[in-house]
Amino acid sequence: MLQQILHDMYIDPELLAELSDVQKHILFYKMREEQLRRWREREAWEALAQVEGLRPPKVKRASDKHIQWLLGADGEVWVWIMGEGPGDKPYEEISEELIAERARLQAQREAEELWKQKEAEITKKFRDALANEKARILAEKWKVEMEDRKAAKVLEERIHEEFKRKEEEERKRGEEQIRLQEEQRAKELYWTLKQAQLQSHPSEKEEREWEEQLRRSKAADEERSRRAQRARDEYQRHSLRAIQKGTVAGLSSRFRELGQSHEQEARLHHHLPGPGPLSPLAVPGSRTWERPLRPVSREVIVRWFKEEQLPRRAGFERNTKAIAPWFHGIISREDAEDLLENMTEGAFLVRVSEKIWGYTLSYRLQKGFKHFLVDASGDFYSFLGVDPNRHATLTDLIDFHKEEIITVSGGELLQEPCGQRDSPPDYHLLFE
Repeated sequence: MLQQILHDMYIDPELLAELSDVQKHILFYKMREEQLRRWREREAWEALAQVEGLRPPKVKRASDKHIQWLLGADGEVWVWIMGEGPGDKPYEEISEELIAERARLQAQREAEELWKQKEAEITKKFRDALANEKARILAEKWKVEMEDRKAAKVLEERIHEEFKRKEEEERKRGEEQIRLQEEQRAKELYWTLKQAQLQSHPSEKEEREWEEQLRRSKAADEERSRRAQRARDEYQRHSLRAIQKGTVAGLSSRFRELGQSHEQEARLHHHLPGPGPLSPLAVPGSRTWERPLRPVSREVIVRWFKEEQLPRRAGFERNTKAIAPWFHGIISREDAEDLLENMTEGAFLVRVSEKIWGYTLSYRLQKGFKHFLVDASGDFYSFLGVDPNRHATLTDLIDFHKEEIITVSGGELLQEPCGQRDSPPDYHLLFE
């Protein structure tokens, strides 16, 4: 930077204002040294050129410039003394005018300082009033949300009881069907064996084979019964989760609409300046950028998150401005496993994926780890190839699987979030 300044013999005023007095003195000294060096270099070059005959010596020409003093009536140099000439103001009057001007400028500066203080007080007063009003609106909104949550809880219990009743009825029908099949099968085997006994007396080997066949037949019947029961249980669990999730998603959307209507109503009635038009969560076709088919670089992923995910409050805790403790930035699988290494089974974190438009949920097993891809390319969040349920927000998905397992075979339940270990956090690029 110093070499560039000395080469151009120029420094930007904004950069100059950032320098201390000592730095300014050193810089001016260096610039003066550079001027002298250039002058000496030019003089030496001209002298060398004259000696070698490359340039004729300079010849000083006589100048016709001269100074001529104005003379008075007495032939002497004319001298004017302020205040004594014709039409001059007296010194006392000039001094009074200067003092008055200085006093006016000083009063103007003091008035400007007082206005700045007064303006700051007015701004703070109305900012505090606006904050109090927003707090009141949020308190009313929370009250309405709590009432809606109670209603949703009652609806959920009623749905649960209805499914439990249907499950019992279906279980009884299944048990009756299996019992009838078992009786029919026993009769068939009985008559088969009876006919065989009538035809010939079975040998000891045939008796063992018959017992083995009967054992296998019963084992197959029991296995078919268990599979049917598991299928019914799994169907009932998915159906109940889907209905519950639909109810919660509907309430979430109503809460958002309610919050927006409260905020707009407050601005109309109290004439409060709003922060701008309400940004929709994620409306297809309203994006201001062309999203590639897949993530091609970290810069593109960061832009995708800022353009599409921040408006949907991805990574934030519910109804707060705090970032969720389980949320992480663009980190690798190895980094995620390193963070979860010393945690117990059930610990988890959510990181921004570099493979799809979405996230990866990394889960700590008793021995090892699991990684689930979360698709966020549409207007919902769901696991790829694991859970058919769709969630309105990323936080909804996490909260849902704190109570419901992710897969039947693994029984994964989200228990302890894995937070940040370093500073700054690994997601700081996403929120800059």
